[in-house]
Amino acid sequence: MRLKNAIALLQALALMPAWASLASAQSPEKNATVYRYEGSDRAQRLAERARQEGTLVLYTSLATSESVPLTQAFEKKYGVRVELWRSLSDQVAQRVLNEAKAHRHNVDVVETNGPVLEALARERVLARFFSPYIADIPAWGVPAHRLWVSDRVDFFVVAFNTTKVRREDLPSSYEGFLDPKWKGRIGLEATDQEWLSGLAKHWGEKRALDFFRKLVAMKPDVRKGHVLLSELVAAGEVPVSLTNYASNADSMKRKDKPIDWKPVEPVIGRPQALGLAANAPHPGAALLFADFVLSPEGQQLFDSMGRFPSSQKVKSTMGTFPYVMLDPIVLVDEDEKWLKLWNPLTASR
Repeated sequence: MRLKNAIALLQALALMPAWASLASAQSPEKNATVYRYEGSDRAQRLAERARQEGTLVLYTSLATSESVPLTQAFEKKYGVRVELWRSLSDQVAQRVLNEAKAHRHNVDVVETNGPVLEALARERVLARFFSPYIADIPAWGVPAHRLWVSDRVDFFVVAFNTTKVRREDLPSSYEGFLDPKWKGRIGLEATDQEWLSGLAKHWGEKRALDFFRKLVAMKPDVRKGHVLLSELVAAGEVPVSLTNYASNADSMKRKDKPIDWKPVEPVIGRPQALGLAANAPHPGAALLFADFVLSPEGQQLFDSMGRFPSSQKVKSTMGTFPYVMLDPIVLVDEDEKWLKLWNPLTASR
């Protein structure tokens, strides 16, 4: 999906005074009464409604090694069955948009990277919602329109195969990889123009673009799919990945694969997020799942699986380091610019 095609932001739906009936669950106006209810009996009503609905449909780009345990924990706690569909973020977005265009309202919750959620918000397929746990999310994870909320963070780090590269040989800054000794040994993910925008935000555009042109000239190995890139590093096919998700590398490291990662300056962070479908067929289950994921329980589960939780109530056990956090709204607005600058990399393959 091209983010440049995103349209104006969804206008906030008016709050109705009572919960919607199950029979009209696909009406955005009726769903809004579920999503925005803040009464003292909210938790009880929400759990009861979700159990009556019985099902949650989730589309996500979160790897099955984490998305399956997450949904199983939700099923066990609430007795609501989860229908999980996992794919790459652009394919998640395309499926959501295709179904919306065809008026097939199947999905309840979308969980993927922040810029994709922002683009879907602009396509009017997401709805504003209330959760008491949103108060625990930093400002960078809660846009003013509240059509999505960050549940975790992906950090772009340098991953390396521990049998082929020594940690102490890795440079402290990305510019160190311009040394000729790294030619033929480094890889990048094919859709990471956001990483380039983060370098420009930290270094300034001139320095970042000068670095990037020299990097393109080294003809790095370019692969599509962050999980795939981590797998290739673990297999030794790509000795070093410059735009690896720390969580993917850490997940494989925990399985005793020969992969590790280092936070090379500057570390770029990007919010991952969840959004609730405006026409969700199971709005109660959708909101209950959002509560679960954003709660300390769900956030601690993310951390235990090697994912960086967004909540300020849960500290990551994977260490702390300085980082530059990207703004999904800005990324969507500037997508065409950074994609155009990024294209020479993929053209050089």
